[in-house]
Amino acid sequence: MCAARACTRNAECLRRGLVVSHDAAGPGGHPAGLYFHHRSGLEHDPGKQIPGHPETPARLEAIESALSAQEWLGWAPTQAPRALESELELIHGAGHVEQIRQMALSGGGLIDSDTVVGERSYEAALRAAGGACAMVRALMANQTAAGFCGMRPPGHHAERDRAMGFCLFDNIAIAAELAIRECGARRVFIFDWDVHHGNGTAGAFRRRSDVLFASIHQERIFPGTGLLGDVGSGPGEGYTINLPVPAGSEEDLWLSLVEHIVLPAACAFEPDLVLISAGFDAHVADPLAGCRLQTGSFAEMARHVRDFASERRVPVGALLEGGYEPAALAQSVLATLTALAGDRPATSVAPEALLTSRAAAHIGRYWPL
Repeated sequence: MCAARACTRNAECLRRGLVVSHDAAGPGGHPAGLYFHHRSGLEHDPGKQIPGHPETPARLEAIESALSAQEWLGWAPTQAPRALESELELIHGAGHVEQIRQMALSGGGLIDSDTVVGERSYEAALRAAGGACAMVRALMANQTAAGFCGMRPPGHHAERDRAMGFCLFDNIAIAAELAIRECGARRVFIFDWDVHHGNGTAGAFRRRSDVLFASIHQERIFPGTGLLGDVGSGPGEGYTINLPVPAGSEEDLWLSLVEHIVLPAACAFEPDLVLISAGFDAHVADPLAGCRLQTGSFAEMARHVRDFASERRVPVGALLEGGYEPAALAQSVLATLTALAGDRPATSVAPEALLTSRAAAHIGRYWPL
C-alpha cells in the first residue's frame, strides 16, 4: 500500500476513538490484543419470551468469568461503541434497521420462532455491530494485530432485510464492508467456522470479488444453505467457498479443510484483513449440532489462521457467533484467544482423503490448492 493511502486509511480509522483498559498486558507490557465487550450483551435475553432459548446471557457470563480468572490472558478489555445506523445500512436496508429499533422501543416481540427482540435488544445489537466496526478500525490503523469481539447477539445469519437464527444484524459483514469503504482494505477474507452456515454473510458478498468468504459447517442443519456447489455468482463466482461436513465430523477433517482448501485459496486471494466468524457450536458438548470438535480444535484452527495472517503481515479479528454450552464455550474462547496471541506454530495435517479431495475438485477450479 502506498504511503498516501496508508495515511488516509489511518486517519479514517482513528476518527472514532476507543475506550481501552491497559490493565491487561502481554509480554513487554503491550496488550496481546483488544477484546471488545459491553454490558448490554448481558441485557439481551431471548429466554424472557422463549423459555429455554439457548442464546442466553450465560454465554457471555461464562466467557468473561473465565477470562477474568486468567487476567484476560493479556488482552485489553475495550468498551464497544454503538454502531451508527449508517454503518448498519452498509449491509442492511433502512427499513430493517428501523423495524428492529421500533420493536425494541415497543417492548419487543418475536421475529420468528427462534429470533427475539426485547426492550434492550436494539442497544445490544448496536454495540455488537459497533464493537465489530471499532475492532476493524483498530486493526486497520495498526493499533493492534489481533482483536476479538465477545458480543451478542450473534450476526452471521442476518440477511439484508431479515433477522433470523438468533441474529439481528450481520456484524462481520458490516465490519468487512466498513474496512473496504472507510479503512483502505482492498480485499477482506472471512472465515466462518461456526457449525451453522453463515448464510447472511455469504449472501451479502456472493456477487463480490473483493471479499472471499469460506465456511466449514455441518450439512443438512439450519439454515439449510451452503452447498459445496454454491461458489457465488456473477463477478463473485469462486469467491464463496462452502465446505459442508457430515454430523460426527472430528478435528482431522476440519483441520484438513482449513490447511488444504481454505488457506491456500486465501493465500492466492491476498487479503488486507482477515476476519473470523468464531462460532464454537461444533464442539462435541454443544447441544445444537452433531460435530465432535474439542476445545483444542478451535485453538489449532486459530493457529493456522494466525500463522497465515502473520506471514502476510495482515491483522486478524474474530467475532463471537454460536456456542451454546457455556462451559465448553468459555474454554474454547480462551483457547482461541491464547492461540491468536501466541507463537506456538500450527500443526500440519495430511489431507483427508474423501471429503477434502471432493472439495478440492470444486474449489480447485478457481484457486490453486
